[in-house]
Amino acid sequence: MSESEHHDRKHGHPGHGHAAHGPAAHAPPSDAAAAYSRAREAARPDPGRRIVHVDLEARETDWEFMPGVTTRVWGFNGQVPGPTLEARVGDVVEVCLTNRLSEPTLIHWHGLRVPAPMDGTDIVQHPVEPGGTFTYRFRLPDAGTLWYHSHVNETVQLERGLYGALIVRGDDEPVLDGEQVLVLDDVKLDRSGQAAKFGGLVQWHDGREGDVRLVNGRSEPTLTIAAGQIERWRIVNASSARYVRLSIGGAPFQILGTDGGLIEAPVPATDVLLAPSDRVELAVGPFEEGEELAVEALAYSRSTIKRRKTERFATLRVGPARPSSAVIPERLRSITPLAAPSTPATRTVEFGIKLSLRSGIDFVVNKELHHQDKPVRVGELQVWDVVNSTLMDHPFHLHGFFFQVLSVNGKPPAWLSWEDVVNLPPRSTTRIAWMPDDRPGRWMYHCHILEHHAAGMMAHFDVVRGDTEVGEGSSVSPAGHRHD
Repeated sequence: MSESEHHDRKHGHPGHGHAAHGPAAHAPPSDAAAAYSRAREAARPDPGRRIVHVDLEARETDWEFMPGVTTRVWGFNGQVPGPTLEARVGDVVEVCLTNRLSEPTLIHWHGLRVPAPMDGTDIVQHPVEPGGTFTYRFRLPDAGTLWYHSHVNETVQLERGLYGALIVRGDDEPVLDGEQVLVLDDVKLDRSGQAAKFGGLVQWHDGREGDVRLVNGRSEPTLTIAAGQIERWRIVNASSARYVRLSIGGAPFQILGTDGGLIEAPVPATDVLLAPSDRVELAVGPFEEGEELAVEALAYSRSTIKRRKTERFATLRVGPARPSSAVIPERLRSITPLAAPSTPATRTVEFGIKLSLRSGIDFVVNKELHHQDKPVRVGELQVWDVVNSTLMDHPFHLHGFFFQVLSVNGKPPAWLSWEDVVNLPPRSTTRIAWMPDDRPGRWMYHCHILEHHAAGMMAHFDVVRGDTEVGEGSSVSPAGHRHD
């Protein structure tokens, strides 16, 4: 049996379409097995670092979002969210996924700069069939708050619980008194406490939002902090579509980091917006003993059919005082700008809608469903104007690479940072810059409102080395084979 045949039999089968992506059938290139083997063999820990072995089993299980109400969910290792994975920069993570579900699945490593064959999408690997296994192996180049989630039938599989946090620690981290990893989500349940029926006009237009708001898989839990202490809160918005304008009782906090890790200097704030799939790191506290604060999503209008008011995610109670040894430097890191805000764009990406006989309107990229975008070359600076021509917000997510936001409607952002998600306000142009490093292969970008992504608001593109010949709109495998 050839290496390719073994790869297909163990991990999936050729030509498996992406169930969540409607009529578009995605499939990895013909040399996917060879590219996977090269990436796996190349993943070696830095001197003094280690290999972190993890077993993740996707399976159906019972879970209590609310006390006394049992919901049938899909989780990694029988829990929602899945286990929080922790490692250090320079470590290698080796994750063995076993699929005990009744349908295919895989894991996307959201925000990680991994080789293309390890990105965990059905354009680089065959989904793992029921009873199958797949091993992801990659080196961790960046510190930050990251996460992992299914990238097959996402509208269903994430709603049912297939996601978890991944924390990568660096050598020069700020020292605070404690840390909490908080994964935010919401679920839409029926009267019996089970996942409500999927579909419908509102869900298709707005994305699926639920009225049960979760922190680490529990509905409106109570969090605690010691009086006088300052904690680092690492927050992931794992919601399918909900925007969270986060407030902690209106109390001031400091923003320390975003998608790509620490920003240059702490930023004081009383609220911060997390679009779906966004992350933020905060310095929270100090508070007085006995205080009780609402951890809330403040009202935020994104021009949806269903409008949401301020809603509680959790309650923070302040316990007895403890001494603080927290040290928050005035300077957290240095970030070199990739380009000036006035740098001309090399590409325009338009998130839009168009009339459709099938659905009324389609969510599209550059006027196409599942757009095949032009390749980019390793080492050539990319400056993209990401245009939202619709009347509602859309979170733009770029797989496998961090970018810098240069401007939004011509205005620079409040701080310089590395991102993999940026919110696109209605009728706006967001200019981003990013550098494709030497990780050739198939990649994608898309709206991270999962229902919009599934409906076609996404695009594929190839990263190619300088000597690769490509045609306009072609798809090129990591080895340079062309798939027109």
